[in-house]
Amino acid sequence: MEMPFLKKLTNIFNRNASCHAGSNVTIQGLKKLAIVGSPNVGKSAMFNNLTGAYVAVSNYPGTTVEVSRGKTRIEKEEFEVIDTPGMYSLFPITEEERVARSILLKEKPEVVLHIIDAKNLERMLPLTLQLIEAGLPVILDLNIMDEAERAGIKIDVKRLEEELGVPVVATISTTGEGIDTLKKRVGEFVKVRSKKGQI
Repeated sequence: MEMPFLKKLTNIFNRNASCHAGSNVTIQGLKKLAIVGSPNVGKSAMFNNLTGAYVAVSNYPGTTVEVSRGKTRIEKEEFEVIDTPGMYSLFPITEEERVARSILLKEKPEVVLHIIDAKNLERMLPLTLQLIEAGLPVILDLNIMDEAERAGIKIDVKRLEEELGVPVVATISTTGEGIDTLKKRVGEFVKVRSKKGQI
């Protein structure tokens, strides 16, 4: 089923252009930042960038699915970071997807960082739209921008942000490029939502 919204976004990127992208953890009571996305988009690398060495890995209650949790400091405030299992949709098929959905709906994170592979924007945006339509506090991260550049893909990040109505950042999680900008946008996003009484 084709989404009209995706048609509207077709001229945001041009495949023929170039791109310049720029174990003991105390996490009780912290604001939550949940990392979501399908497998192989760099979620774990981003989690490691944000949390460093102090990580707790445990099975989600009642399942055999492992969930990693750590913490990071953003704008002088500490956040719990949750690396959710890979998911393709908010309508779960696998146990991993059910766990990821449960974390989003039951734990109510203050930030949902949706990481996608920038080379596969069209294929991955449907989950972004589902997250937004579910009323979740989404920030979209266009990751693996170096590979997108090598594939000749250019993405108009500002235009995409305007069309989606959520913050959009570009990163390369394997090298750490764009992480400082990401943290800045997360801090700003949380402040704005707090002022609006949404947190």
